[in-house]
Order: sequence, then structure tokens, then C-alpha cells
Amino acid sequence: MASKNFVLDTNVLIENPKCVQALRNGQDNTIHIPYTVLTELDRLKRDPRLGHVVAQAVSTILNDADVRIFPPDGSALPLAIDESPDDRILREIANHPVAEPILVTNDRILQLKARVSGIPCEGYRDSVPFQSESQIYTGFVDDGEECIPNCFRWENGVPVFYGADGPKPIGYSHEIWGIKPRSVYQNLALELMLDPRIDITTLQSEAGYGKTYLALATALYLTLERKDNPFKRIYLVKPVVEIGAKMGFLPGDVEEKMGPYVRYITDLLLKLHEIRPANRIFQDSQADVLKLNPKRFVIQPIAFIRGMNLENCVVIVDEMQNLSRTETRALLTRMGEGVKCICLGDTRQVDNPYLNESNNGLNWTVKKLKGFRNYAHMVLKGDKSRGPITDIVLKAKL
Repeated sequence: MASKNFVLDTNVLIENPKCVQALRNGQDNTIHIPYTVLTELDRLKRDPRLGHVVAQAVSTILNDADVRIFPPDGSALPLAIDESPDDRILREIANHPVAEPILVTNDRILQLKARVSGIPCEGYRDSVPFQSESQIYTGFVDDGEECIPNCFRWENGVPVFYGADGPKPIGYSHEIWGIKPRSVYQNLALELMLDPRIDITTLQSEAGYGKTYLALATALYLTLERKDNPFKRIYLVKPVVEIGAKMGFLPGDVEEKMGPYVRYITDLLLKLHEIRPANRIFQDSQADVLKLNPKRFVIQPIAFIRGMNLENCVVIVDEMQNLSRTETRALLTRMGEGVKCICLGDTRQVDNPYLNESNNGLNWTVKKLKGFRNYAHMVLKGDKSRGPITDIVLKAKL
């Protein structure tokens, strides 16, 4: 098969920073990068949402000596003041000596312009969206891969847990606080959260797979039911990040201000309370409006965590993808003796405008703690989620 000369557009590098290796197909093809594409990458590196992807694309180009970059000012014609980046890319292709260049872009307008200019053009069909570390490492290792502490491996159709006691097939199903897991992955998440030798567990999933519900059920079980345990209180810590229009100033004390942000937490607690009474976490379990007992359950905004020393408690960190690396370190270093920490989040739903899919607390935690003997991670997935509407939304990738 004849060698091809591929010229890459910016959007292809952004969609898949590793497209260079895929398009080269070993050493069969040659990859060219227009100088205008580098200019666009330089502009996009300041975008908080795309900066981490740009960094990967640039690293790929820098580390590949065979990538050929069109030098600037390749044309003797002066640049037009209103010339678009697309037009400059086409002009750079036309004015550089590349035999039968093929422009690779998913920009349909640029595809039409290339056709008019007589430049062959293709879309990048094997585009793979960026995945964070917490998505890539699912908690499982493949056959042939070395097992790390507290990982799972599929063996003969059964998940096998590689914990402190060696390989252990998980052929049973947990039931805590009256709830049963709806998928094998929820069951394995419970296995991790209930293991007394695992101090910190991270759970990654899209919305609707039961992260918070499972964590709350586990916390109630550990603090109220399991005998001879050190856990006396539950802390739920979360960042306060609004989605959509801002609500403005909220009156009241800390608990009242946090109310709109944690309504789903109290709803889940009431649901668990209906399944099995959890009277001790409420001030008065017979009241018409149940209020949390601060001696047993505390909802804590991340802003107030500095200076605290958390001991003998279960700590649930919700929406950890909206914490910065600095905030995550400040939070996790508050953990003293007798703490079980459960961190929840989805790196695909980063609402903090200063963070992105790679640079966030959840991803940093997985990236840095993976391999420690008292740490574990699990990605929840499967067919059953919050309900049938959520199921079809996830399947349709809305």
C-alpha cells in the first residue's frame, strides 16, 4: 500500500491527542502539521476546559521526531487581513511541497473549502474522546497485566479481588442497610467500601449509578450497625458550585445556606431511613421535619475544612471532580486515626470553571494513590442505573 501524506487540522488533535500514531500506522504514512495549527493550539492552551488536551497533543508532536511541521510564511503572497485560520491552512498546504497531501479534519466547512481548492480531504473516523485516569483505570486489570493492590480481574466469568489476603472470588452479593446492589459493579464497590483494610475508596461514574446512595448506606451501616467499630460520626463534604444562573446571597446559618445544595442528600437519607430506621442521625426522629443530629451526621462545606482534625468517622467527599488539587490535599490531610474516606465524582461533569477533566481532585487522587495498599478505585457501570429514563439517556449518549 502506498504511503500517504496526512495534514492534520486542529480539531483532530483536540479530539484525540494520540491520533498521530494512529494515522501513521507504524511507519507507513507521514504526518504534517500546518504552522497555523500550532498557532491555534497556542491560543487554546489557555482555555481551562481544553488546556490539558492541548498539552497532550503538543507533547505528542514534540516527542515524535518524524512529524513534519510547515514553516511559517511558506507563501510569497501576503496574508489577507480577514483571512481565516481555515484559509491559511489551505494556503499552507498549497504552497508546501508535499506529494498528494490529504487534509484530515472534522470541520465540514473546511472540508468543503478543501474540495473547492482541489485538496483531498478526509474526516477522522477513529476519534476517541479524552479519558481521565479515573475513567481509564476502572478497578480491573486485564489478563497478563500485573495486579495492583485492591484491584479486580475477571477469571472464568467471576470477578476476583486481589486484596491483602490474596485472590478472592466474589461470588456472593452484599446487602447493607436493607439495600441490594443492582449490578456487579455496585457489589464490588461495596466490597471495597466495607473492607476494613481499605482506608480510602474512590468511585467514578456517570450520574445515576448510585454512588451517593451506596456511600450513604455504607456509612449508616458502619456507624450505626457494625459492632466494635471506631466510627462515631458521618461527615459529608462537598464543594459549592452552582450550575446555570446564580441564586445570589442565601440567608441563614451554614446549614440553611447549604440546604439547596444538599437537598438530594437529605432525600436519600430519608429514603434509607424508610427502608430501615436510622433514628440516631436525626435530632428527633418523630418530628414532621427531620433535622440532622450534628453529633452523628454533619454536612460540611469544603471552605470550612481547613484546621479540622477528623477522627473515628466516615467521610464522604461528594462531587470531588469540582475540587482543585490543592483543596483535595488540604481535605485528605485532615484525616486522622480511625477514618474511612469515600470519594465520589465524575470527571466528565466538571462544573468548576477553573478545572477540567484531567486537572481535578478526583483524577489527581486516582493518579497519585493508585497502587497504595489502603486505597481502592472502582468505575460503576452497567445496564441498571437510577431508572428507565436515565438508562435510555446514558445509552443514547445524550
